Amino acid sequence: MALIQKSLEEGILTLTIQRPEALNALNRQVIDALSAAVEAAQNNGEVRVIIITGSGDKAFVAGADIKEFADFDQAQGEELARRGQRELFDRVERSSKPVVAAINGFALGGGLELAMAAHVRVAANNARMGLPEVSLGVIPGYGGTQRLAQIVGKGKAMEMVLTGGMIDAEAALACGLINQVVDQELLLETAHALAAKMAKNAPTALAAALDSVLAGYGREGFEVEVTRFGQCFTTDDFKEGTTAFLEKRKPNFPGS
Repeated sequence: MALIQKSLEEGILTLTIQRPEALNALNRQVIDALSAAVEAAQNNGEVRVIIITGSGDKAFVAGADIKEFADFDQAQGEELARRGQRELFDRVERSSKPVVAAINGFALGGGLELAMAAHVRVAANNARMGLPEVSLGVIPGYGGTQRLAQIVGKGKAMEMVLTGGMIDAEAALACGLINQVVDQELLLETAHALAAKMAKNAPTALAAALDSVLAGYGREGFEVEVTRFGQCFTTDDFKEGTTAFLEKRKPNFPGS
């Protein structure tokens, strides 16, 4: 089964992440496949708008695949973040075609970071969102510290990042993290209707509008995130956090 299911209908390309056995977690293969699909869409004249979603009703993307980086050092951690940002998350955000995230179920860690890289977010009423990285002894490394603050403001972003907690769809709507909440069975229909409204507009104007809005946000903070993310890989907290996660127990951080 392909990791990314593609469906093109009336100018709307739906990309569905298909790794349900791992709650659609982002591993290297998923990142590469999704990046390639978004990149190919840029040069496909039939594609006007892109929808990204996850298979099933349990998860959009439950996070990054921690098994892939639990034993990384600082340099490998920095490269993981920098490569992921460059090849997927920035690629989604810098798409010349509007990208709509249809969030079903859990959008955690890298999953929420992926949704935030999209231009508009629609969530099912069963959605749960959060950046739990600090519970693993690390920080968001795929642009989460930057995009969350840009979307919801510094105060709410600090609360979410520092607690590592989840919020439900209604709370996400209230703070501006998502644009709409709908019943789960209406999620894709609603995302498609929103995408259709975009698709009927001038492609050159859509691309210009996306570029203009993004021009107001600097890039320096993303590099700070990469560096600090990498530094986390040198700490005992990271070793304890990831080991505890893989062993399915609570971490025992100093003083906790």
